[in-house]
Amino acid sequence: MTARLPEWLYPPRASGWEADDLDHIPNLPRHTELIDGALIFMVSPQRSWHDRVIRRLTAALEEQVADGNTVEAQMTVKLSAKSRLEPDVISATVAYEPDRTCFLPEDVALVVEVVSEESQERDRETKPFTYARAGIRHFWRVEEEHGLPVVHAYELDDTTRTYVPTGIHRERLKTSVPFGIEIDLARLAR
Repeated sequence: MTARLPEWLYPPRASGWEADDLDHIPNLPRHTELIDGALIFMVSPQRSWHDRVIRRLTAALEEQVADGNTVEAQMTVKLSAKSRLEPDVISATVAYEPDRTCFLPEDVALVVEVVSEESQERDRETKPFTYARAGIRHFWRVEEEHGLPVVHAYELDDTTRTYVPTGIHRERLKTSVPFGIEIDLARLAR
């Protein structure tokens, strides 16, 4: 006997899933992403370190972001008709809207991925490429090094539409882009 998948797992059209479908799929697990029309489920348990870094980084950015802008944790960005990714942290140049379910690339100033064992390849390869192609100006990848967060910062090169590294930050992150930011990185994981 073959087990049948739940009805909601079958795409509504022959061409597959589209980004707007994520708002209408019943029983969709939290943190589901759409990459090139394929649903990606985050099913492994989240480590405490990962959660703590996301929460504390979000709070630190919220304290420093300009008025009228917003910082969100684990909200999706509709990058194309077939891709809707969920960065760990987003800084957007639009005001907070309580009913928002996603951002558009032109509204996003910074995306942050906190690397976990389950998402290493996506966070290091797939997502930066996709974010850059969508025109998101700044990307940070946070890696764990001896229990502490290390931020690898990148900025979009408009000519090549790829990210170029702007720094590797240990202990303290200080930058003027996408806005004035100064963060004691050691405090994020304590």
